Amino acid sequence: MTQRRAQLGAARRRLEVRAAALRSRLILRVFLPLRSGRTARLRYAAVLDGHTVNLHAELPGSARLPDSAQLVLGSGRQRHESPARVYEGPDGGLLMDAVVLLGAEVGGAPVGAGRRPLRLRLANGRRTRQLPLLLVELPVPYEGPTKPMTASGVTGQRHRIGRSVTGNARVVTSDARPGAEVVKVHITHAGIAVDFRVLGARIDEPRAEFLASGRRLQQPVTVGEDGITRVEVPLESMAPRRNRPEHWDVVVSDASGSGLRLGRRLHDVRNPLRVFAMRTTVIAPPGHPPLLVQPRYTSAGNLRITCTPMPEIG
Repeated sequence: MTQRRAQLGAARRRLEVRAAALRSRLILRVFLPLRSGRTARLRYAAVLDGHTVNLHAELPGSARLPDSAQLVLGSGRQRHESPARVYEGPDGGLLMDAVVLLGAEVGGAPVGAGRRPLRLRLANGRRTRQLPLLLVELPVPYEGPTKPMTASGVTGQRHRIGRSVTGNARVVTSDARPGAEVVKVHITHAGIAVDFRVLGARIDEPRAEFLASGRRLQQPVTVGEDGITRVEVPLESMAPRRNRPEHWDVVVSDASGSGLRLGRRLHDVRNPLRVFAMRTTVIAPPGHPPLLVQPRYTSAGNLRITCTPMPEIG
């Protein structure tokens, strides 16, 4: 079943790539010639850090240097405006730079799931003119140790730059995926405390479980006023029963039993295991031999705590 889903996913991605290429050719050959004097053509469009839209566009030759310019996101009562900079380029043409934050939580535009068009409004005295932003080519993911943020690290919402059938740029927003995002891990000689946030889901009467092979520790949680939830577990309860390492995962759930695995996924690094590495600590729980305690993140971003008996010396 897993292999079948992977094959279907790969086939869907191939179809999406072909559809995007076909749309780009259609825009270049049909819509761009027809609309070249009435649209601003985007040369760069990306969502950085998960919630900051950055745009750079070339204005049509019919445009005049405006007294002021505004980037308009959305329409009607769902419209949000932010300043745009229009200036003369090296060849005498007009260029535009604009930045807009997405999400009221970060001081930006309040946005929910949906598609919102992008337009540029130019004002000269009392006269105004609105230009759609034409996006011929979709942003291409880059390679390297980091990758584009696929979701806001604050809200968990997912934002991307999309386009209509005719090539008009728009911001496409999706709700946060259900997840429990680790904020910080604290290790003391008494135990481990994990601070986390629940995003994209509602968990009534939450509780946490530390799970190892054949073992289950259920722990209460404390929800703070800032939305940060903390769970603590004594290390003496996590001491291995045999002389070998034990690997603990952490799951937060409600009374129904449906749970979310704690992890760190709202980031832009390709190797969380290496980048978010945490030091190994030697702890001596009361009544137990010393332990090596190592919190880490798996390649999938899940939090895992490994407790290993201290090797005997001599």
